[in-house]
Amino acid sequence: MGKKGCRMGILRRMKKLPLAAQAEASSPNNGGVAAAVENNSISAMVATSKAAKKKGGGGARLWMRLDRFGQSELIECEKSVIIKRASIPARDLRILGPVFSHSSNILAREKAMVVNLEFIKAIVTAEEVLLLDPLRQEVLPFVDQLRQQLPDKSRVKCQGGAQTALQDDEPHLATGGKWLPVPEAVKALHTELPFEFQVLEIALEVVCTYLDSNVADLERDAYPVLDELARNVSTKNLERVRSLKSNLTHLLARVQKVRDEIEHLLDDNEDMAQLYLTRKWIQSQHSEVLLAATTSSSIMSAGPQPRHVGSNRSASLVSSSHRNEQDVEDLEMLLEAYFMQLDGTRNKILSVREYIDDTEDYVNIQLDNLRNELIQFHLTLTIASFAISIWTLAAAAFGMNISCPLYNINGIFGLFCWVNSAICISVFLLVMGYARWKKLLGS
Repeated sequence: MGKKGCRMGILRRMKKLPLAAQAEASSPNNGGVAAAVENNSISAMVATSKAAKKKGGGGARLWMRLDRFGQSELIECEKSVIIKRASIPARDLRILGPVFSHSSNILAREKAMVVNLEFIKAIVTAEEVLLLDPLRQEVLPFVDQLRQQLPDKSRVKCQGGAQTALQDDEPHLATGGKWLPVPEAVKALHTELPFEFQVLEIALEVVCTYLDSNVADLERDAYPVLDELARNVSTKNLERVRSLKSNLTHLLARVQKVRDEIEHLLDDNEDMAQLYLTRKWIQSQHSEVLLAATTSSSIMSAGPQPRHVGSNRSASLVSSSHRNEQDVEDLEMLLEAYFMQLDGTRNKILSVREYIDDTEDYVNIQLDNLRNELIQFHLTLTIASFAISIWTLAAAAFGMNISCPLYNINGIFGLFCWVNSAICISVFLLVMGYARWKKLLGS
């Protein structure tokens, strides 16, 4: 009875958190039953989402919620639920919609960051990330990276913070179910990138890798097609190059959009400072702790005065946080790294486009050369036709029914033919020599 109850509890938990339970489902204790339940729940979720869209209920969309410790779940939410949960304006959800599917935006809000990079559409807060359409084929690598990297970093961070002993006289801060003193909590949170920047880094890495792989595929397909066009100018090869140029232009526009968005953030320190969600969350916690400490001290002012050990440290911490409010070095270094990677990807595309332009110039030179040869050949035929027309004129003149003394001379026909032929050849050679002298014909 105990084993059966445990198994039913596992199945109920996996129905609620299907993605986070994959590692648990793959363990030998659970076997293939839990994996089958998980696959069935995901399939049912996708089928429900499709059925809702067919019925016209397009407001509910499939989201994945993943916190800083790697716990995840698939949920179907209305727009109002997402707006209330992430504290973002309604217009930001339009950016994540299909209308702006080809745009790239990284927007800072009061308590969230809206990320719209290629196929990754997410709302990131200081504690969790809400990912739209997590079951898309392109989004699955991003989900895998989140589930692999975030739990490890958060586990190291919690272990480092758990080694600090709690003190009764200092304000404490809750981080992942463990209460740490404010200075140690801040130190633990600053040992690595904040949660929102970890998510942003993974998103940029996945997008840059995806774009770079597309550029590599484009390069692999482009050079053989262009070389074949240079060897043989045909309609089929020209059509292949036209399709290649269309794909190249589309890919360059996508890379350029992501690059421009990162460049826009790098040019504005205020926008980068607004993306520090964890810093703003810590500052709000500081304000609440100091307000609570002030209230308690005012209430207990009539009684014996307690000693305040951590007040100076808290005040210095708040002042240092205000001094570092415009410190965006970590985010700037992160964005610069991916900006350089995107710039390199863009340069690869531009090099392919330059190769296409060079090939087109070479093909145009070939076509111009063929056109010139055709013009020269046409000119040669025209000169030959002019020379032969002299013979035709003489033949037409003697073909008239008019009496002439030359008709009575014996053997005059052969002599006349040879003289006419010599005159035609002489005229042809003279005209050809004149055309060459004027450089109308090649040497």
